[in-house]
Amino acid sequence: MRVEIIGDQEEEACLKSKKEILIKDLSLKLRDEFLQVKIQAAKDIRKIAKSSVKARSICGVAGIIQPLISMLFLSNLEARESALLALLNLAARNERNKVTIVTSGAVPRLVELLKSRDGHLRDLATAAILTLSSSPSNKPTIAVSGAIPLLVQILSSSSVQGKVDAVTALYNLSTCTKYSSASITAEAVPPLLNLLQECKKYSKFAEKTSALLGILSNSEEGRSAISDSTMGILTLVETVEDGSLISTEHAVGVLLSLCWSCRNKYRELILKEGAIPGLLRLTVEGTAIAQERARTLLDLLRDSPQKRLPASSLLESIISDIALRVDGADNAAAETANRLLRDMVHRGIELSSM
Repeated sequence: MRVEIIGDQEEEACLKSKKEILIKDLSLKLRDEFLQVKIQAAKDIRKIAKSSVKARSICGVAGIIQPLISMLFLSNLEARESALLALLNLAARNERNKVTIVTSGAVPRLVELLKSRDGHLRDLATAAILTLSSSPSNKPTIAVSGAIPLLVQILSSSSVQGKVDAVTALYNLSTCTKYSSASITAEAVPPLLNLLQECKKYSKFAEKTSALLGILSNSEEGRSAISDSTMGILTLVETVEDGSLISTEHAVGVLLSLCWSCRNKYRELILKEGAIPGLLRLTVEGTAIAQERARTLLDLLRDSPQKRLPASSLLESIISDIALRVDGADNAAAETANRLLRDMVHRGIELSSM
């Protein structure tokens, strides 16, 4: 058994040595005077980087990253594309390589490539920004690089994958301490709402999109863009109804921000889109933050908001108001209110036992 273990270790060491020699050779070829030699070396590095985590680690310390970044400045389209693909594979699930790529000066060139007229190259640059922005130490550099306005433009002018990557990159950057909400402008609202409308409301993508809309709803320009967008408020209401715990929390936060900023302006717009049932359900099923936001919004949506009441009293009062609007001031209204309350209590018991 011991002999077999030693044999395996020797074989592994031999393979590692051969791979290191190959990578060193490719590193030299990246510096070759002939363009096609550089391009082929970049393609080979991409294949090696895809093969294993160890290969990516070896490449990261073999002097390969800097010449690949230099290839991004070449006018040849194939050279830039090959270098981008190699860098993307080197950065995959390797924090050290991500940081090295940024500290080696890749970001300014990637920002320029975000402006490319070539859609495929632009999508690759977007994917690279997304991958690099997932590393916390890279976020400040990318956030102040000028990438954010270009990512916002890509939300409206790229492929589906490019748009998805742009949203995720913007979401990554939104958690940066140096990131200013003013950096992402109200121009992003219509495409974000369109993407939220088209995607599955319980998806991770919906969570990121609704989070960005939450940031935008903190400004008057953002709120106006949301209310002015076709089906904007309806899309948020649908997210409250069908979203995950996280996306419903963000969506109700946006609606609350609208109504809180100017009740007279937004109250009827929200009511017209049928927000009440989803908000009532959220007071039972949502996260603690979502429940609180839903209760506050329901109170603002009433004809005459009252002083702060205990949650149970507030819900009972709100439901009574809704029943009166539906059935009028008679016994039917009381029966409707009681039924709604029973349904909510029953649903709450079901959830607590899950």
